Amino acid sequence: MKFDQIDQPNSSSFMTDFYAQKEELSAYFHNLPNQTSFVNRAMTLKSHRIDRTQLTKVIRDYMANLLHSEKVDFHLKELEENALVVIGGQQAGLLTGPLYSVHKAISIVLLAKQQREALGVPVVPIFWIAGEDHDLDEINSTFTPLRGTLQKQTYNVRPNRKQMASESMLETGKLQSFIRDVFKQFTETAYTKVLLQKYLKVAEQTSTYSQFFTVMMHDFFANEGLLLIDAAFEPLRRYESPYFEKMIDQAQEIASLVVEQENRFQQAGYGQPIQASEDSGNLFIVENGERFLLKHFDGTFKNEAAGLSFTKHELLDIAKNYPERLSNNVVTRPLMQEMVFPVLAFIGGPGELAYWATFKTMFEHFDMELPVIVPRLSMTIIDRKSKQYLNELDLPLESVFNGQMQMHKQDFMDDVKDDVAEEIIREIQQTLVEHYEKLTNHLATTQASTSLSVLTEKNLAIHNNQFSYLSRKIEDANLLRHEVKLRKYNHIEGFLFPEYKLQERWFSPLLFLNEVGPTLIDDLLSQPFEFNGKHKVISY
Repeated sequence: MKFDQIDQPNSSSFMTDFYAQKEELSAYFHNLPNQTSFVNRAMTLKSHRIDRTQLTKVIRDYMANLLHSEKVDFHLKELEENALVVIGGQQAGLLTGPLYSVHKAISIVLLAKQQREALGVPVVPIFWIAGEDHDLDEINSTFTPLRGTLQKQTYNVRPNRKQMASESMLETGKLQSFIRDVFKQFTETAYTKVLLQKYLKVAEQTSTYSQFFTVMMHDFFANEGLLLIDAAFEPLRRYESPYFEKMIDQAQEIASLVVEQENRFQQAGYGQPIQASEDSGNLFIVENGERFLLKHFDGTFKNEAAGLSFTKHELLDIAKNYPERLSNNVVTRPLMQEMVFPVLAFIGGPGELAYWATFKTMFEHFDMELPVIVPRLSMTIIDRKSKQYLNELDLPLESVFNGQMQMHKQDFMDDVKDDVAEEIIREIQQTLVEHYEKLTNHLATTQASTSLSVLTEKNLAIHNNQFSYLSRKIEDANLLRHEVKLRKYNHIEGFLFPEYKLQERWFSPLLFLNEVGPTLIDDLLSQPFEFNGKHKVISY
């Protein structure tokens, strides 16, 4: 395995400025990612009080049914004593969801290792699973490449309720059918059958989205000691009880501060990533198994559509006695994360980093600082065919991402176009239009001119549609003669930059485990990746 680095494709103006660590961004972050920030953050965390014994027990209990890992045990012991944390999280997507979930976990593990060495203190990696999320349409499908396009495979069984992923049951038989359908789209390799049987077995052993995700991620990262915790795990909710009370008590202040900070962010030209509102309660309530976002009006928390209403006192009572009925939204989840863990650094994607830019004053309100905010590693894995076709077409790798390859493809299609046939069709079409004009002018002198005028226009339109159809068919037939070369362009696009978006936003890691083999994750973890804002391109 080797890797190259290129400028980050599709980077927003905010992320460009973030990578450059522009001074203006200090208005949104306490700690930009540099070693001075890590040192300062480590010092700050010495006064961060948490119940390490209880927190470690919660994580240990959550991971108790997973295959034993000595490295996990070691990291739990360190966390119980004095370890700092590098943390990040993601929804519990089937087959891990898009590759960036795995890239995020790799980033967490590698940054924890790097800072353990740089700071000379224990730093452990933690992956926070957003099992509380109820938008199952975002996690119940995956994509595979098919002749340059995206083929969507969906696990269709889902409740018509706002049920959390951690409580949404998977039907074994239908989940296994989904897995088989995904594997049917893969090219058969020496690894296919073993991989298929492995994940069919995982489907038998798990019953919810979160469980399936947890087992897969533990399988990938157990040797690295990655600690896993589901945000919806009831013992964690009970541990969080006093923190929910703080958020309820300060709900109005939280909402106002985020709105103000987001307005500053927008005025700086970076947009409104959250679209925060003054009346947001920034918490969900679970009622009869469903999850509802609360609004906050004059000390009352409501979801009018669901007919739910709680006084501040009632919600505080729920936080104290039934905290499993509460969950965080995008605003309060980072706050909870900071209260629960001794966070040295948070790893996030571009969208998450924009969210976090709106939280600085909210954290300060609670006498806290944002941790060091670090963009996750962004990667593209080049499959063997794409690598071969790039060489055959004499295209540089960067051309895939900067539009040059698409221009190269269009130039080729223009070069092989049958210009003679196109010119003849245009001549025929023009002649026909001229004759129709003569007919229209003649009919204008007759008594039936109005009705016949409509008819002739409709008739001409039919002919024009047929000419367009004939032109397309001639083009298709011509391109078919050059199908071999076009297929190469399409394959590269479909695998490396489908629909002009990074591969990591579409495909499951199984697509590449099937090609490369079970060492893929370990191979990626062995690379000397730097958190320098560059896009990593991996080849074998």
